[in-house]
Amino acid sequence: MSTPKPKQSKLRRSTAEISRWLHIYLSMFSFAIVLFFSVTGLTLNHQEWLPEKSDVQEQKAKLNVAWVNQVDTAKIAKLEVVEHLRNTHGIKGQLNDFRIDDAEISVSFQGPGYTADVFIDRESGAYDLTETRMGWMAVINDLHKGRDTGKSWAWVIDISAIFMIFISATGLILLLFLKKRKSSGLIWALIGLALSYSVYHFLT
Repeated sequence: MSTPKPKQSKLRRSTAEISRWLHIYLSMFSFAIVLFFSVTGLTLNHQEWLPEKSDVQEQKAKLNVAWVNQVDTAKIAKLEVVEHLRNTHGIKGQLNDFRIDDAEISVSFQGPGYTADVFIDRESGAYDLTETRMGWMAVINDLHKGRDTGKSWAWVIDISAIFMIFISATGLILLLFLKKRKSSGLIWALIGLALSYSVYHFLT
């Protein structure tokens, strides 16, 4: 019976130690974010568990008519309009739409669980603002989906996905070093994969 070569044995040991280290510390480091996406996965599918009422606030005001009453629509002061709305009303979220019609301008802001819609009369500068806050569940659900969350949160989602890939991969590598559990572990992994595919195939 042949024995493993010293170099191969050392490589196997190093691989197992590095995989164990990565698996443990990446799991602990990303614990909160993995838990967050797990919980919000449930709340996305069962929004009826914690029904919430939206808080809708309406306001009327007026801005500098010279910003919007321009024959040449290219000269409309979009930046000034947006900054005025943010500074005056504390509007949150990202600018989603700035639409110019013959008589009216519509400006839309969106964020996690939040929308703000403004309709501006181009002749007078008067406008109506409607803000809708949809509660904390809508906020965390939008964060889960990455909807209207900005580039910073998109980075959080990407990094979380990379962590989950590493955690899964290092867990699989560790399993391969457990002689007594390797076969049964791989069988269960294949069963889980087959069940997931079956559910997708038969229910969609």
